[in-house]
Amino acid sequence: MYALLLAALAVLLSGVAPRLMARLGSFRRAPRAALVAWQAVSLAGVLAALLAAPAAVPALGEVGWLACVGDCTMTLAWFRAQRWIVVALAGAVTLAVLGRLLLSGHRIGTRLRAARARHRDLVDVLGAPAGEGREDGIRVLDHTTPTAYCLPGRRSRVVLTEGALAALPDDELAAVLAHERAHLRGRHDLLLEWFTVLHHSVPEPVRSPAALREVRLLVEALADRAAVRTSGPVTTARALMTLAQGQAPEAGLGAGGDGTTATRMRLLAEDALPAPTVVVMYVYAVAVVALPLVLLWLAWR
Repeated sequence: MYALLLAALAVLLSGVAPRLMARLGSFRRAPRAALVAWQAVSLAGVLAALLAAPAAVPALGEVGWLACVGDCTMTLAWFRAQRWIVVALAGAVTLAVLGRLLLSGHRIGTRLRAARARHRDLVDVLGAPAGEGREDGIRVLDHTTPTAYCLPGRRSRVVLTEGALAALPDDELAAVLAHERAHLRGRHDLLLEWFTVLHHSVPEPVRSPAALREVRLLVEALADRAAVRTSGPVTTARALMTLAQGQAPEAGLGAGGDGTTATRMRLLAEDALPAPTVVVMYVYAVAVVALPLVLLWLAWR
């Protein structure tokens, strides 16, 4: 019974819940709490899938009692002999789910880190180093399209183009740099990598591309908040407009050019969610993660 509930919960959290949450545009007004809720749902979905098989093991004894009529000795002996087979099958299912997750993580993580290393080496060769008063870690590329993005990792870089420096006044440039540094400081790349791994580890019929797009939008909205604290909403909105035509590479996180500029500008003009609503979002996140653990405990108690 509890194993079936966990299996159903895994499908619900992997396929249904993300599609519903992606439609809740009001969540975007509290991007940090929304990202915590998204992480909770994804983690709970993985836990439910991994715990469904172990939750089936305690039910084996119950089946033995229900199946026997009259003299139960032979029936119970048969079920006890099969217990190790059921445990092995349950372990195989759990390992299969975990293996798919780890394989997806290895493939995506290896590809992203290799792409970042190549691109970092490229901008170090082609980009003007932080001279002329610029601090280390900033590279300027000789390109006319206003573009800004960051390359996360142990040797992080903030990359700007000459077009961005020419088009952005000092206050807008400060907003852009605050945005990119928020990505690096918050390690938003790891958050996006986690969701990308989960997205590709879930069977294709259950995947929700809208969920991955929503998480990317929330990450950018969270970095926009850092820019607003530095330069204000109007200046940040102007900077986003200037950078709207630029394109960040797959390995980077960019302030503009991802197709979400209009939505993010609307968010800059909206008020944040009330504190009680944000608290409810955090409570929801905790409850979602606790649910599969509670179901497993009920199965074994």
